Amino acid sequence: MTNETCEKDPQLSRERILALKDAIELISGKWKFCILLNLYNYGTMRFKDLQGTSVGITPKVLSKELQDLEENRLITRTVNNTKPVTVSYALTQHAIEIQPLINALIEFGLKHRLKIRGESE
Repeated sequence: MTNETCEKDPQLSRERILALKDAIELISGKWKFCILLNLYNYGTMRFKDLQGTSVGITPKVLSKELQDLEENRLITRTVNNTKPVTVSYALTQHAIEIQPLINALIEFGLKHRLKIRGESE
């Protein structure tokens, strides 16, 4: 869909803006991308493992972010029948669709860091 198409049909433009707003709200926050990236890179992980790979996150914040991601069907939470009981998290197929966006943001971030340091034009 081109900008010209959106200009001719304000409803399409409105839908695109609302879709972008929904997507940003879905993955907003300091830690959601890190959690999704860790689950993508390492597969199913337990809470403590996620906390260890998300350096600086508190257990309370991690718990809240995991709840948000689960509510939005980006991750699954599985209670394992172990002693003691453990909980593991994994990406849903829906979340795997976000990976190209995460990769694009990583590439942009790397280029941006170089640009800010004056190492690239």
